[in-house]
Amino acid sequence: MNPIQPSLTAYRAAFSRAAHQVLDNPRLFEDPVATRIIGGYETTLICANPERYLTPAATHLRAFLVARSKFAEDELACAILHGVHQYVIMGAGLDTFAYRNPYPPEVLQVFEVDHPATQAWKQERLQAVGIPIPASLGFAALDFETDALEDQLPKAGFKTGDPAFFSWLGVTMYLSPGTVMNILKSIAGLARPSSEIVFDYALHQELLNPRQLLSYQVRAERLTRVDEPWKSTFEPDLLAASLKSIGFSVEEDLGMEEINARFFQDSQEPLRVHGAAHLLKAIINPKA
Repeated sequence: MNPIQPSLTAYRAAFSRAAHQVLDNPRLFEDPVATRIIGGYETTLICANPERYLTPAATHLRAFLVARSKFAEDELACAILHGVHQYVIMGAGLDTFAYRNPYPPEVLQVFEVDHPATQAWKQERLQAVGIPIPASLGFAALDFETDALEDQLPKAGFKTGDPAFFSWLGVTMYLSPGTVMNILKSIAGLARPSSEIVFDYALHQELLNPRQLLSYQVRAERLTRVDEPWKSTFEPDLLAASLKSIGFSVEEDLGMEEINARFFQDSQEPLRVHGAAHLLKAIINPKA
């Protein structure tokens, strides 16, 4: 991304979550803050031109975006029941969990990690629409390509060595494979064993069917034009092996069919995932 501008894809993801609140019934993912954070004018656009956001391409993308948020927050809720008190949102963008967090500060502290330009832009938007920053939230400004997570996250109040839950949505494909693995290695060193992470990743092109490959190519071209190109794809078995080598074990790795079966099986709406991105949950293994 442009180092002095906020992420355009972060805005588009929030816009899709807002569109889900307005257009889809029943909703998979409840996010009442999404329409506020994108702004009233933008929400009016969704209401005034619903057909623009009900095309197959728009609904397929929206389905994945809301499914990944639902997956992350469902797993977070389970982690809290097992004693986790820290939630780190990596590449937070316009994620809204911290501003609708149902847990008191003594139960859950939230940390938003993002590029400095995007983080500053988000804070300006929050102020503009009157969304207060809760006491349970800390910010860590970080360029994933150049900065060390282990240096920046503790400065925001993160307790190193304590159990934590991490989500990292919509980010890995924009980083080089080496950077992705380095960040995951840093997470493994920061948090207590049994801590968890949920992240999404793009499937390697050689594993795509013709329809998925065409969708991938169209999206990749669009992202290159806005200067936010995809840089990494992964093969599930090789990714699992790489994760194991740095201290993780894969608990779940959901592809298109598994995502649809879990989240959209009973839906009467046309929301279905048709892309090639995966959702993965991994756990930090106990040290030998």
